[in-house]
Amino acid sequence: MPVLPPDLDEAGFVAFLDELRAAVGADWVWSSQDDLFPYRDSFSPVWNTGEERHASAAVAPADVAQVQAVVRAARRHRVPLHPISTGKNFGYGGPSPNVHGSAVLDLKRLNRVIEVNEARHYALVEPGVSYFDLYRHIEERGLKVMIDCPDPGWGSPLGNALDRGVGYTMPFFRDHIGAACGMEVVLPDGEVMRTGMGALPGSPSWQEYRHGFGPDPAGLFAQGNFGVVTKMGLRLMPLPDHYRTGLITVPRRRDLIPLVEQVNYLSDSGFIGEVRFASPLAALMGNADFAALATRMGGPSDAEMDAAASAAGLHSWAIDLQFYGSEATTLANWNYAKERILAAIPGAVAMAGDHFPLPATPQQLDNVTQPYNSAIRRKGALGVPSLGIWEIVRDNGHVGFFPVLPRSGEAIFEAQRVLGDASREFPLPPFFSAITAPLYWQSFSFQMVFAPTVRHNDPAHNAMVHRAMKKMVAVAAEHGWGDYRASPIYQDDVADTYSFNGHALRRFCETLKDAVDPDGIIAPGRGGIWPRRFRPVRNGQ
Repeated sequence: MPVLPPDLDEAGFVAFLDELRAAVGADWVWSSQDDLFPYRDSFSPVWNTGEERHASAAVAPADVAQVQAVVRAARRHRVPLHPISTGKNFGYGGPSPNVHGSAVLDLKRLNRVIEVNEARHYALVEPGVSYFDLYRHIEERGLKVMIDCPDPGWGSPLGNALDRGVGYTMPFFRDHIGAACGMEVVLPDGEVMRTGMGALPGSPSWQEYRHGFGPDPAGLFAQGNFGVVTKMGLRLMPLPDHYRTGLITVPRRRDLIPLVEQVNYLSDSGFIGEVRFASPLAALMGNADFAALATRMGGPSDAEMDAAASAAGLHSWAIDLQFYGSEATTLANWNYAKERILAAIPGAVAMAGDHFPLPATPQQLDNVTQPYNSAIRRKGALGVPSLGIWEIVRDNGHVGFFPVLPRSGEAIFEAQRVLGDASREFPLPPFFSAITAPLYWQSFSFQMVFAPTVRHNDPAHNAMVHRAMKKMVAVAAEHGWGDYRASPIYQDDVADTYSFNGHALRRFCETLKDAVDPDGIIAPGRGGIWPRRFRPVRNGQ
């Protein structure tokens, strides 16, 4: 049986599809089960269960005028649309909608790189442009700019930014929505709006001053459902002359506290790019006694961990540092960073890594020339998109929970213990232990990783993973750690945790949603924001 949109019978659905075909062409509208298979979330732990959300149709317009026509048709028939850019957001829902029976608005045919400005360091792209597309555009023209790309490179810069994705270079550029500048949006009534300086006809600074005049609604379209973004400006990093790395290790467990403080200073001062934190003690996790110590309920003592490190002849923590600039400035910054840290932390050891002019050679991009084992994803660090991240994917995929933490060693120790204890009831790998290091993707915060796998042929395992995800979201929130993005099946769970003053933020956003999209046409439920038509009954609200 076909999946029908909410509140629509089969005759109404046929009429809606006919309007879509008239707007975009019959070849670009799909409604059969086989054609809609690619619009399922292949990484979903509710795969083939009653909780899985299926699309009723998919439509791929070719330009903004066709997007407007699709939105207006959906509004006439009251069919919810789920916009996607390339649909490659695996681990966070992929192309699947929040509402069962939604029509996927697939923007892959809007695939123009409209402009890359080498002198003023920006790009203007459509949602169907991938990181590979943008990279090839830059390389083919020999432009001296560098993109900041996430994993993997087949996703959309526009889509990744709207889901607040992150990358690997300097702080400003790896915050992708923070580095966005200027949007064009099709609103729920089909009208086109431009944000920032784009609202001023003929403005040449649309990609340079994001705010324009008056209120700036651009942030509402990140993890929001107030419109369909059809163009976005992106700030680009000038291609540096030189790249350099260095490794610093510190001996004791509590050394993480001053190490983080030093890294915070260096990053906030603009001396370093993304930092990769790690523990050399990870090499001991194959030893049953050490693994039991590191994963003990309540956590081990500092003395126990220091004794284990000393017995193994290993340091407790390590940081990979990255430097961009000229050869002279990268060397000066490396010397400054190691001198600061070595002076602040007795027993710290520094080792110089690679350094070379850019663009890098294939061997340098493969990261095989480091004098030490490096955790840096070299291609990402140098703005070269790839699919290398797929090496970490096991089974049929995974789901992701990445709680945001303060940038402090104390916060890391607390999260190791709290999240480690909370996850013990589930038969999963130990994502949290006394050697778990933070991610430093975000510019001014840390994150931890919980990414259990999904198995299409193992419903019991998937059900366990589903329970684990919900528990980890709740436990983290009890300690003030919130997830930063989520799959549609967890967006309500995450939104429920952002509950200050009776969920004042959610109530404000839903008031706006009801005003601009009274029929709930654009992505109802995205980001936990529901229009009145679909709004769940909530206690006290």
